[in-house]
Amino acid sequence: MSLLPGAEPYHRGGGGVGVLLCHGFTGTPQAMRPWGEYLAGAGLTVDVPRLPGHGTTWQDMATTTSDDWLGVVEEALVKLHAECTRVFVMGMSMGGCLALRLAELHPDKVSGVVVVNPSLALEDWKLFVAPYIKRLIPTTPGIASDIKKPGAVEIGYDDIPTAAAATLPKLWRATRRGMSRLTAPVLVYRSHEDHVVGPKSLRILTSEAVNAQLTVHALENSYHVATLDNDAETIFEGSLAFVREHGGSGEGMDR
Repeated sequence: MSLLPGAEPYHRGGGGVGVLLCHGFTGTPQAMRPWGEYLAGAGLTVDVPRLPGHGTTWQDMATTTSDDWLGVVEEALVKLHAECTRVFVMGMSMGGCLALRLAELHPDKVSGVVVVNPSLALEDWKLFVAPYIKRLIPTTPGIASDIKKPGAVEIGYDDIPTAAAATLPKLWRATRRGMSRLTAPVLVYRSHEDHVVGPKSLRILTSEAVNAQLTVHALENSYHVATLDNDAETIFEGSLAFVREHGGSGEGMDR
């Protein structure tokens, strides 16, 4: 199946420190690419996989589940860990949830986590009924391009496949159950104004990740897709500083 222009995965080889970037629900690697290119420019090895069913059609996505999305990033983590001495996992929205879940499942492979507006909880009433209405109502309106910056656009679907959305709570529940096993340092960026993910997710993370070294930074000039918004540079620079702080000797970094 053909990809939407710009939705291609991104990989750039670099030094011994690797970064796995996870995009969000109905999004594509395009939302993470500027971040990935910035980190690659600093000499890091960067991988931005495309999640199954994303970047094609909503009908294609309707046949996939959160298990499929987790499986792809888990496979990417194992591969990147085999290539690099240290690996950091980063993600936005649902991709932030995937990043946290990888750190819970593979603490030996993840040196740190950076998440932007992570999605960890059911905050949309439509998801309560999604398992029951997916055959009657195959789609709901899309969530792409919640961006404050004029002219910035996120590649994503105009329609959300209800069947795929109905599998999100399983991922959220598993991630919440594993929070106490999260021991890697975690850097969180949270937009003050976000029209996709509400405040509940951050409250869960700060209250339940009791064994993690957690740092939260507010983004005052961006909406949900902050990696393409006005505060993108803050995220990029801060995540690189985070890698330098927790990446050992700094080998594999140019800046």
